[in-house]
Amino acid sequence: MFASKSTRGFYEPDRQSPIPEDAVEIPDELHAELLAGEVLGLVINFDNDGYPFLADPPPPSPEEQAATERAWRDALLSATDGVVTRHRDEGEEGLATTLTAERYSELLTYRRQLREWPQGAEFPLVDHRPIAPPWLAEQTQ
Repeated sequence: MFASKSTRGFYEPDRQSPIPEDAVEIPDELHAELLAGEVLGLVINFDNDGYPFLADPPPPSPEEQAATERAWRDALLSATDGVVTRHRDEGEEGLATTLTAERYSELLTYRRQLREWPQGAEFPLVDHRPIAPPWLAEQTQ
């Protein structure tokens, strides 16, 4: 088996495809190890001599982190939409509301914090996400 740093690919010598000039021969066991590592989330890198090795993936870029956190935020806003709607519907029908006025106010404050979070100085750091009221989990199940 051969590995090429320039193409980041593997080549079998008995196949008809041409093997790049920078390819280095590696044992079949190493090739299997590298592929198994990829399945586990590791990435294949190459040293200066062109030999492949497994490494941890690079951290997400700031743009990727922001996209992930916006998706998290959007999912929470969607998950709490039903709680807000139920409270409003119950109130408009003159029924007893599932949430107390205090909890409803806490929910609205939390949702505002979620919407405003991307403009905050600590965005997109996970440790600085808005914190949900402790009782909210039981309402969104």
